[in-house]
Amino acid sequence: MSATYRALASVVMLIGFYVVALLQLAAVVALGVWLFDHTNGIIAGKLMLPLVIALGAVAVGLWRAIRTKNEPEPGLVLTEQEAPGLWATVRELASAVGTRAPDEIRLVPEVNAAVAEQSRLLGLVGGRRTLYVGLPLLQAMRTDQLRSVLAHELGHYSGKHTRLGGVAYRGRLAIAETLDRISPRNPIGWVFKGYSKLYLMVDNAASRRQELEADRSSVLLAGHEAAASALRTLPALGAAWGFFMRRYVEPGWSAELAPDDLFGGFGRLLHARRDEIAELRESAPERDPSPWDTHPPIGVRVAAMAALPTGTVAPDERPAALLLADIDAAGRQLQAIVVNHGNRRALPWTQFTAASVAAGVQQQADGVYRAAGRFTGVSQPGLGTVLDLVRAGRLGEFAEQFFDDATRKEAAARFAGPMETLLDNAAVRSGQAHWQLSWSGPAQLVGPEAQPWDLAEIAKLAVAPQTLDVALARLAELGIDPSGATVVQDRVSGRNADLIGALANIKIDGTEHDVLILDRGLVLIVNPGKASQGEKRLRALVGSVSMAELTAGHTFLPYEEIVSVDVKREVPLKAEITLHDGRVIAMQELMASELLEKQSRNTLLRVFRQITD
Repeated sequence: MSATYRALASVVMLIGFYVVALLQLAAVVALGVWLFDHTNGIIAGKLMLPLVIALGAVAVGLWRAIRTKNEPEPGLVLTEQEAPGLWATVRELASAVGTRAPDEIRLVPEVNAAVAEQSRLLGLVGGRRTLYVGLPLLQAMRTDQLRSVLAHELGHYSGKHTRLGGVAYRGRLAIAETLDRISPRNPIGWVFKGYSKLYLMVDNAASRRQELEADRSSVLLAGHEAAASALRTLPALGAAWGFFMRRYVEPGWSAELAPDDLFGGFGRLLHARRDEIAELRESAPERDPSPWDTHPPIGVRVAAMAALPTGTVAPDERPAALLLADIDAAGRQLQAIVVNHGNRRALPWTQFTAASVAAGVQQQADGVYRAAGRFTGVSQPGLGTVLDLVRAGRLGEFAEQFFDDATRKEAAARFAGPMETLLDNAAVRSGQAHWQLSWSGPAQLVGPEAQPWDLAEIAKLAVAPQTLDVALARLAELGIDPSGATVVQDRVSGRNADLIGALANIKIDGTEHDVLILDRGLVLIVNPGKASQGEKRLRALVGSVSMAELTAGHTFLPYEEIVSVDVKREVPLKAEITLHDGRVIAMQELMASELLEKQSRNTLLRVFRQITD
């Protein structure tokens, strides 16, 4: 019944979208006739042009939606030999729910499982079926928990929920394509935007009902405990995957490195941090339901499961990984398919971690070294430059810029923290230490015999003139040469920078620019184009080019090169930016300026306040 309802709702709502378009077309034609009768042709043409453009966008959106094929997601297609246990389990469960087994099983990198069907004739005729299984699920779940997930997905097949996947997909695509082509200031766009919200609310409500229907298969074939615990595992596993990517992968990725066994590393992290993940699973907060959700909240689903019938099911606590012949080999094959390394150097995890953490520490040290270069005028600054300031009794004067709330004396003492980073960098640059991988905690600096090195005490000695020589002697005993630690990146780059806002049509020193606000500086794009297309231009730009390319191809102004900002007016924004080299840049927001998102101006003002405070 739910599948039939969603089919009817999707088709009727999609037809309604174009009925609205036809009604507006009729209204536009009538308006055009009236205007040509009562005004001159030029005025009529100017008034009619945006309306005609909007209706043309509807036609383009429909055409693209009809022609677009819902292709299978990239992944590793598992053969019987590669996944004998998984195929046997899937066929058993498919038979139990009374449906045809999928034609292929694809291993994917997501913390998720899903089913798809390439149906025909608006879902009336079934087609090729694909079951997607996330490798992280196989790495983290028990066999009975994975059975619950698979039974749920196959329940979508038995409920014919996948038949209308293509219809729903094309409906969403047609509406999105149409809205993307209509200016937000066009009145016709307002009508379509309101209708799109209605369409999504109806379609999402049907989707939520289908999820609850498919949960019946989970409970029936895996039992209440396995079904409920599998559901609660998913957000904890998603959080673990996000932590893994941020903490272990992204630092090296930004340094042009790649791990040679991405998914194998995640498996080792799951094992090392299993207690933390279990605690996260039990303490995950419940969220309130929303009409925009495609799935009911987990708490709602678990509560509904308690009332569902279950079969005679024995717990199976074996690792789900045993359903594959060799999960490590499958992970490496999957990485080769879904991860584009580019020109990055692939390294084993121990070497990858050592190199990536060292690159991150060097980046932090470079920020201090560049500041020391600006402060002293030294062209190739390094640790020696900073130590010279200590010996001259000027460290506090230099360190004030890092500790706004401290006196010079306090700033010198507190600089022991940054000094430890500089010493860590020098230890690695001297070849006497490296960063050792740990799956249960942060990487640790270790010496030649893999003994832990903690240079914090030496750093405390190194920030005071009277104990500097003692610190240098201890560094010499460890084989650390301060003179070898110098700046590597003499100017901040935009590589791996994050975009936090953007403004179009801003005058910089009297010339129009688009301004991208990054987490480490501003990108100034001169003579960007028509003022009326500012927001659209910004969205196209940031969606097609990396931040590294943008900062390399346009004027990039790092925040650390700005000494002060004088905001003369907040709305429309008018400010003067003074740089360390003495230049002053005038910035003025025009009446025709547009924002990438409504908080972009506030974001820029917040950045300016942080620089000035």
